[in-house]
Amino acid sequence: MSTAPVQTGSKRPSRFVEWLKTIVFYELLVGMKATMSHLLHYKPITVQYPHEKRALPDNYRGMLGLLRYDDGTEKCVGCDLCEAACPSRVIRVVSAEVPGEPTKRYSKEYYMDMTRCLFCGMCVKACPVDALGMSQEFEWAVYDKRQLHLNKQQLLAIGDRSFPVREKRLELQHPNVAFFNVSFGHVPQKPN
Repeated sequence: MSTAPVQTGSKRPSRFVEWLKTIVFYELLVGMKATMSHLLHYKPITVQYPHEKRALPDNYRGMLGLLRYDDGTEKCVGCDLCEAACPSRVIRVVSAEVPGEPTKRYSKEYYMDMTRCLFCGMCVKACPVDALGMSQEFEWAVYDKRQLHLNKQQLLAIGDRSFPVREKRLELQHPNVAFFNVSFGHVPQKPN
C-alpha cells in the first residue's frame, strides 16, 4: 500500500508541470529566448563590397575562360566536344585545319553566350585537352546583355587573367609522344 501513493504523487507533479507549460507557452518562450539572445548579442558581419571581397571556395564556378600553353599557343584543338556537352547550347566553335598539317586542327572562331550559361561545368569536363577553365570571376553586371556574348579573344583574356600558371605543351611533357608524333617537322618520317 505504500507504493501506490508514491506513484500517484509522482504523476501529479508531472501533470501539473505539463499544465503549467501549456498555460505559459513554454515552447514559445524557449524560441523567444533564442531570438532575444541573437537580438541582444548581435554582431553584424558587413563586407565593404567594392573594397573588400569574400574569399570564394575553390570549387566556385564563375566565368569560363580559354587556356593557353606556357609558350602562348592556344590549347583548344577545335574538337567541338564542349559544344556537344553544353546542355543550354551556349557554345559555338568553328574549327579549321592547320595549313600544311591536315592532321592538326584548331578553333578558328569560338563564341559563348554567357547570358544563357548554367555554369554547370560540363564543357570543362568534356574537353579532352583541358582547354576550358571555370574562373573565380563573378562581377559581370552590364547594362546591355549583348556585351556578354563573348568571342575567342575575350575568352582567352579571361583565361590569361584567371589562370596565370600555364602547363607545358603535351609534346614537351612526354618525350615519347614528341618523338613518335608525325606532325613534327624536325623529326624524320619512318622509312617504309
